[in-house]
Amino acid sequence: TVAVSVSSGVQNAASSFSFVRGHEAAVAVGIVVLLTAMNLRGVRESGAAFALPTYLFMFAVIGMAITGFVRQATGTLPDAESAGLTVVPEEGYESLGSLALAFLLLRAFSSGCAALTGVEAISNGVPAFRKPKSRNAATTLLMMGTIAVTMLFSMVALSRMTGVHFAEDPSTQLLRDGVPVGEDYVQDTVMGQVSKAVFDGFTPGVVIVSAVTGLILFLAANTAFNGFPVLGSILARDGYLPRQLHTRGDRLAFSNGILILAGAACVLIIAYDAEVTRLIQLYIVGVFVSFTLSQIGMVRHWNRHLRTERNASARARMRRSRIINAIGGVICGMVLVVVLITKFIHGAGYAVAAMAFLYWVMTKIHNHYERVSAELAVSEAEADHNRLPSRVHAIVLISKLHKPALRALSYARATRPNRLEAITVDVDPAETAALQRDWDARGIPVPLTALDSPYREIIRPIVEHIKSLRSDNPRDVVVVYVPEYVVGRWWEQILHNQSALRLKTRLRFMPGVMVASVPWQLRSSAGQEPVLSGPAPGDVRRGE
Repeated sequence: TVAVSVSSGVQNAASSFSFVRGHEAAVAVGIVVLLTAMNLRGVRESGAAFALPTYLFMFAVIGMAITGFVRQATGTLPDAESAGLTVVPEEGYESLGSLALAFLLLRAFSSGCAALTGVEAISNGVPAFRKPKSRNAATTLLMMGTIAVTMLFSMVALSRMTGVHFAEDPSTQLLRDGVPVGEDYVQDTVMGQVSKAVFDGFTPGVVIVSAVTGLILFLAANTAFNGFPVLGSILARDGYLPRQLHTRGDRLAFSNGILILAGAACVLIIAYDAEVTRLIQLYIVGVFVSFTLSQIGMVRHWNRHLRTERNASARARMRRSRIINAIGGVICGMVLVVVLITKFIHGAGYAVAAMAFLYWVMTKIHNHYERVSAELAVSEAEADHNRLPSRVHAIVLISKLHKPALRALSYARATRPNRLEAITVDVDPAETAALQRDWDARGIPVPLTALDSPYREIIRPIVEHIKSLRSDNPRDVVVVYVPEYVVGRWWEQILHNQSALRLKTRLRFMPGVMVASVPWQLRSSAGQEPVLSGPAPGDVRRGE
């Protein structure tokens, strides 16, 4: 939805703003980034802000239609810029039999149905309506359907009157005097061609139509920014997507869902170069799969209620609703089948594959959460909170006798473990001997153990020593204190803490072993805490 709406809006804007031509993908990505920033920040009174462009679009299109019909009646309506061109028929379709003609009609009907996608936004937004919610939503849906059909019929009629020709590949499928127009031909959108014909000689009319059409399509993309993060949060709450999608940001928006949606839309826009005719194949399949399933679901809904409802008038209303939903399900299903048959190799197949892949991924995520939940559940036998380890064996890693090492020793002693020892790895006998002399000279009341390392390894001797402690006393807990430097520059992180990081990674997989990092802040880290922490949830609402 985001990729199609933004790409379509940019193409409409390019009809009047020539600087956009040739840079549609870059402009579309920029629009997606802008919409993302708006939604991450939050837009107060967004309904009122979006109402004005919506009304402008309605008045512009209906005004263009009235102007076009009046000019047609008075004989002053000129032809469109593509009226003098001819469309090359697909190979093998120069003449159509009755079956091929019927299939072409179904294909045209299916493509036209894409114009009515978006009506589901009313159903999704019922909770946001004023009471009575259902009646107000139904009235809004009726009004929107009437307006949409009126504008669509007007555009079709004006396209016929002005002789608009539009092709998926205009450079080869459009002919001028029997010769293909070539790569230099710039094909405006249907609405762009109609507006230039209707408002011939009145440039502001063309600019207004292009601007409000692009704007309304950008706002159409924004409906997905409202819908997908909420949907993602519901799926995450039920364990079908990562839990992070259920987290709200500082402004109560589902920030992770917004960012994922924007990133995926940008990938599609770049991959398809913001070409709506190619993107629409991905879009229409997903839309009519959901439309068909929703209509079938409503039929099941009415069947379930009819089994228990005894009121005659209520049963009559349910039967009438069931018939309407059944007809909708058949029509939507027919559109879906036609689209899959005709557009499978043109992109619809990718949408089907994506659905299957997402279903598989979501199932795997759900199974993982269920498995972890079962694994972490506390049984009655394990519910005794008084079960404590037999002893706590604390180990402090020492490479040199410096301030970070002394702080780690102090922290370890403050926890009062049952046994405390400091260990170092003997990779250089001279350095180890000097460390032992310094240790004894300072009178540190903790035994220092030097682990042999004939191959000058550091990680393996420590891990083997801890394993031996665990095997000798399985009910003991081993706590390893690791001194670490806290640095302020990214390149300093590369120069420090690498051995500690590798060791912690190894120890994390050992049961009964806990790792405690003891930080020592170097001067370069001063002042970094406010930069790294950033705004906390609630800061904006607290006025901070």
